[in-house]
Amino acid sequence: MIETIGSILMLGGALVAVLAGIGLLRFESAYARFHAAGKASPVAFLIAAIGASFSLGWLGAGLLLFTVVAMVLTLPLGVHLLFRAVHRTDGDHLEVDELRDARQRAEKN
Repeated sequence: MIETIGSILMLGGALVAVLAGIGLLRFESAYARFHAAGKASPVAFLIAAIGASFSLGWLGAGLLLFTVVAMVLTLPLGVHLLFRAVHRTDGDHLEVDELRDARQRAEKN
């Protein structure tokens, strides 16, 4: 029974990962693509990791917990830095840019 639940959760995580991949291919702007990668991919990983922990037992669950904590701590920073890099290099096309004044002041200094 436990292995069945683990398998269902791993398949659910794989489905969410496929949806994230479709979002990366279908969305037009870099911001929307980063949103798909930054939100759906970790959710897919967490669902699959929970399913794998059901199948692997206590030792596997401990290793997966370590991996999940590392991902939760590093992923938001990585996605933020990607957003910031895109905004600095390609932010002129935005209709509303709340950082435009700060960016211009930083370029003058």
